[in-house]
Amino acid sequence: MKPLLKNVKKTSDYLLIIAVIMLAIIGTVFIFSASNYSALKTYGDSLYFVKKQVVGIVLGVVVMIFSATFDYNKLKKFTLPIAIISFITLILVFVPSIGVENYGAKRWIGIGGLTLQPSEIAKFSLILFSATYVSNNPEKMKNFFGIIPVLLFGGITCLLIIIEPNMSITVCVALLMLTMLFSAGMKIKHFVFLIIPVLIGGVLLILAEPYRLNRLAAFLNPWSNPKGEGYQLLQSLYALGSGGLFGVGLFNSRQKFAFLPFAESDFILSVIGEEIGFVGLFFFFLLLFFIVYRGLKIAYKSKDLFGFMLAIGITMIFGIQTIVNALVVTGSIPPTGLPLPLVSSGNTSIIIFMAEMGVLFNISKQGALTF
Repeated sequence: MKPLLKNVKKTSDYLLIIAVIMLAIIGTVFIFSASNYSALKTYGDSLYFVKKQVVGIVLGVVVMIFSATFDYNKLKKFTLPIAIISFITLILVFVPSIGVENYGAKRWIGIGGLTLQPSEIAKFSLILFSATYVSNNPEKMKNFFGIIPVLLFGGITCLLIIIEPNMSITVCVALLMLTMLFSAGMKIKHFVFLIIPVLIGGVLLILAEPYRLNRLAAFLNPWSNPKGEGYQLLQSLYALGSGGLFGVGLFNSRQKFAFLPFAESDFILSVIGEEIGFVGLFFFFLLLFFIVYRGLKIAYKSKDLFGFMLAIGITMIFGIQTIVNALVVTGSIPPTGLPLPLVSSGNTSIIIFMAEMGVLFNISKQGALTF
């Protein structure tokens, strides 16, 4: 990645920040719509999830402002500390007095009355480690042995996440790792060599756990168990189908009335589709992919290899999660829990993503950006 010409005008990407804020606000509106009934019924407060999200957004904005002004090149110094924190927190989820278990999975750490999802930190840690390693060793990317450190780092991260268990984030992390290596110049034959065992590993992971086999069966034929494993997918499809072209209207979703599980988080896209319809979803996804477009443009215009790799990693994890979430709620791939970036309820996710968007903005300030 060669540096840009010195005479090229540098332009901060304020459009990216505007799009991120817009998406977070839209997400909060739909979190209220999707959760007000269940929140009132469960917690006695229809704004329970909205209040949590607003706190996450406020903290996210603070962190985003900091990361937007903090020279991204200095992040290299924090590669090892963040990696250590990432691995320690991923291990802590298995400590009985610290780890928090929900629905049979240990994916959170409880700190007082707060919870933290370490896998969100792990994704950024992998991005930072890969960007640092590649920028320090660009000549090694053409050699298979040269990419082994990134493979080991990503492999250990995936192992710690899959035993939580959290297959959806594991898949995203694996795809992120391969995408970053490919962007760094990894040879096609090495990519093919790696993707085959990844696919085989995915099949083995499905076969290893009965609940994953049940989810696969529900994906192939949700009507075979409409009140069991197929229930969530069917309710999601009912929501999307009810939305039609123009939707049933904002706040008028019917599936949110205890029919669709996790309506405010993993399946919030179903409620959005029900309320604003296909046409509304078209414009909603334009906003999502506009962020991806700006991220790729920032990567292309970045002044150095480190900035390029950071921008690629941040953009790709945002895009990968968006696509996987959309495929899940539409029944295009087997159902698995995965939040929609900057939209789904979840403080750790939104804070980390907004911090990453601040880093993207910082890269745009120091690179050259054209419309």
